[in-house]
Amino acid sequence: MKPVICNLFNIKYPIIQAGMIWCSGWELASAVSDAGGLGLIGSGSMYPDVLREHIKKCKQTTNKPFGVNVPLLYPNIEEHIKIIIEEGVKIVFTSAGNPKTWTQHLKQHGITVVHVISNVKFALKCEEAGVDAIVAEGFEAGGHNGREETTTLVLLPMVKKAIKIPMIAAGGIGSGASMAAAFALGADGVQIGSLFVATEESSAHPNFKEAVIKTNEGDTQLTLKQLTPVRLIKNKFFKEIDEAEKRGAGNEELQQILGRARAKKGMFEGDLEEGELEIGQISGAIKKIKPVALIIEELIKEFKESIESIKQLEL
Repeated sequence: MKPVICNLFNIKYPIIQAGMIWCSGWELASAVSDAGGLGLIGSGSMYPDVLREHIKKCKQTTNKPFGVNVPLLYPNIEEHIKIIIEEGVKIVFTSAGNPKTWTQHLKQHGITVVHVISNVKFALKCEEAGVDAIVAEGFEAGGHNGREETTTLVLLPMVKKAIKIPMIAAGGIGSGASMAAAFALGADGVQIGSLFVATEESSAHPNFKEAVIKTNEGDTQLTLKQLTPVRLIKNKFFKEIDEAEKRGAGNEELQQILGRARAKKGMFEGDLEEGELEIGQISGAIKKIKPVALIIEELIKEFKESIESIKQLEL
């Protein structure tokens, strides 16, 4: 039986590449789509004209389905939505905002809409808003994260029980075995971020890619909980934020330390000390930069082996 997510997006494998800022340009998205998954352009780090350019290049590079990830709190959201519609993008993943704001507008233009959540409450709100599927993202994930700190293992069955629409699992998924575990917990597909950062096609700076594959267990931590929780590699910038939070710094001081364009400085420009380095806990298991096609091939192979191994168990 074909996974429901494959039918929803018209893709071969139920693997979605997360639309990560500064890492998910047209090259990564088209490579994932060509390899049988669903590639996403991460629009959160793009000016409107840059987004249009990436969509055009993606259409020129692949004839397979691809989508755009749109953080709803992005200041140029209206322009982004307009460009997505004008360019004929058929799949949009939204996050960081109220799904009711744009879901019906997008669906009226024939666009499949998926929203990212981190708890049951917002999963229900998404279903009410009319989204076609949700991404349930656990605490292990990189980048911006849920305040509840609910792990993927706990989150998936709770969300699955609460909703009737398809559920895509995210957070800590970096192997075929963890992909199989997500399906065992009720997922209809998986969204993978960190593993695709460390690819040849990722638009991340080579310094950041190298930092990811050198990361060990415990080298990332959730911080900035007063503002917007985000999981980062521990570096000089992280330590400044951590020390400020421990001494009780207010939002204004934290905003001042954060400054502007820290994520760009770290992930896109390669400043490993002063930059914001967003990555998931699974980075501790990533030890080599690989091409996208090989990663997806390995994921599917291990997924099938894991399923067969479980079938052989006798209880």
